[in-house]
This record gives sequence, C-alpha cells and structure tokens, in this order.
Amino acid sequence: MLTAGDFRKGTTFEMDGAVYNVIDFLHVKPGKGSPFVKTKIKNVMTGQVREDTFNPSDKFQEAVIEKKEMLYLYNEGDLYYFMDNETYEQIPLNKDAVDDVLNFIVENMNATMYFYKGSPFSVYPPTFVELVVADCEPGLQGDTSKAGKKPAKLETGYVIQVPLFINIGDKIRVDTRDGSYMEKISK
Repeated sequence: MLTAGDFRKGTTFEMDGAVYNVIDFLHVKPGKGSPFVKTKIKNVMTGQVREDTFNPSDKFQEAVIEKKEMLYLYNEGDLYYFMDNETYEQIPLNKDAVDDVLNFIVENMNATMYFYKGSPFSVYPPTFVELVVADCEPGLQGDTSKAGKKPAKLETGYVIQVPLFINIGDKIRVDTRDGSYMEKISK
C-alpha cells in the first residue's frame, strides 16, 4: 500500500478499478486547514488525464507495471505488430495505442512496451532515434547549425525543425521526448 503523501512523478496506483500514473504533483500545506496533495494523473489504459486532490493519508494499492523491449515488425491495416525479443511472440496493437510512437519508429526498431496484468497498454520509443530525412528544402553550402531552421519531413512522416545545412537523405538523431533535432549522423 502507498499513501497519497508518497506520490512522485511516475508512481502508478490503482483507484476505482483503474490504474493511474502520476504526471505531476504538489504537496500543499496551507496556513489554515489540513494539508493536501494536488495531482495530475493519467489513466494508463484510456490515456485520459485528470486533476485530483487527495488527503496525504489516503491509501492506494500500488500497481505493478511490467516493461519489455519489443521489436516493431510491421503494420497491417490498423494493427501494428510488435515482437517480444526473448520469446518471439508477436503482439498486435491498435493504431490508437501506438499513434504517438509511430512518429519516431520504423520497422525493425526496438521500442519499450508497458504491460499491466499481462495486457499491453502503451508503447514508448527509445529516447534518441536515428532517422532519415525524406523531404526538405535544399541545404546551402556554408550554413552553420546556428544560422536558422527549416522544416524537414522524416521517413516516418513526422515533421521537425532542422538546421539549414540538412539535406534529403541525411540521417539525423532525434530526441523523442520533445521531437527535436539533436545532430547529423556522419555517413
């Protein structure tokens, strides 16, 4: 058991038959009245985010979330297939469960899948990925990385801002936490 006073970012707990992940929290001790914990929590199964306040002594059952490295294989219609790297079992997920991760992964790339009681509910890409620029304005000779930015479409279809010297076919490293350009990968 854990109490609301134990909440930290990333804590997972069960409440009202659902599993929640703490996105943000604030322990408040007002001058008058009793202390409380103000939180922003996300339902891990549905993705719904809500704000809630708790008494620091409220008790909750801690939810055990399992993580596995999975290999993204292919998609067939609205199903996206991932393979367990240890057992070679293939797990199909609906497009809505993997929509955000598709901006950063291509076939045969590893991703982290989260499970609750054996059921997959979310997929996350690696923190840094290397992707090929599929489309952008031509680069100019002599441009430096500080000169300016231009939009570039990656091989996944995701559009990010890159320095002016990046060209079509260049491989770049992308930070998947905020979708930002990190560096050009030399060939």
